[in-house]
Amino acid sequence: MWHWSKLSSVKWLDAWEERFYGNPNSVIDEIKGGKSIRVQIYCESKEEALVIQKQFGGSVRQLKMENWAAINEVAKPPLKIRDAIIISGSRDEEVISQLQEEYPKRHLIKMPAEMAFGTGDHATTSTCLRFLVDIARERKGTEWEMLDLGCGTSVLAIAAKMMGAKAAEAHDFDPQAVRVSKQNLKLNEIKGIKVLEKDVLKWTPERQWEVVAANLFSSILQEAFPTIVKAMLSGGDLVISGILKDQWEATKAVAEQNGLEFSQVVTKGKWVGARAKKR
Repeated sequence: MWHWSKLSSVKWLDAWEERFYGNPNSVIDEIKGGKSIRVQIYCESKEEALVIQKQFGGSVRQLKMENWAAINEVAKPPLKIRDAIIISGSRDEEVISQLQEEYPKRHLIKMPAEMAFGTGDHATTSTCLRFLVDIARERKGTEWEMLDLGCGTSVLAIAAKMMGAKAAEAHDFDPQAVRVSKQNLKLNEIKGIKVLEKDVLKWTPERQWEVVAANLFSSILQEAFPTIVKAMLSGGDLVISGILKDQWEATKAVAEQNGLEFSQVVTKGKWVGARAKKR
């Protein structure tokens, strides 16, 4: 286990939170006195830590951790989304079996700690999952396919497929996200999801989907809305998140200029998620 850390002014707290949202192995601590923060990321490999250091500075060191994943499992109970999904960070078959017995009507997604940056527990991802549950219920009995932009671990695509999507496609510009996504599909024995390394800002859709999820920074969303709308069928559903509260109005304005109409907006802490239709 490797550890990256950097000291920063407290005024940059929102920026750091936005940069590393969805990463359950990130920790941001306020230092006594309230003027500074320490940003920390726990990494599986030295290479991963050095990539972060190259981008942001800071320091890297190796930790003597007996079992980081096991510690994470103890610290985090399973995440429940509505009465439809449960996400477990455990690899223990006994734990998984107990969850299946306790929640027989829920779709169980296995997302071990070492495969997790965006497992569903962050406000942005959990909001997207709740919207997806609602959309899947509304589309029950119909054929629909889903596109997951900025997929991270592909937890949204996996959830959509489990809840009735005929097929799904998951995109991320980060090769590590693509690798982890493919591992998660195998672990959950999910077929019918294509995982592709693509940058939404350099991508041209060749088809359209009934449901699109985009859990992306607001600045990227605003630039990508024309592309996202092209990827949606008329009357299609869009789920967006990753938007800080003070960026919502600007993001909403750009979305509406591109033909989107919002039906639901949810604020959780500093984060906003929303659901829209293509007019």
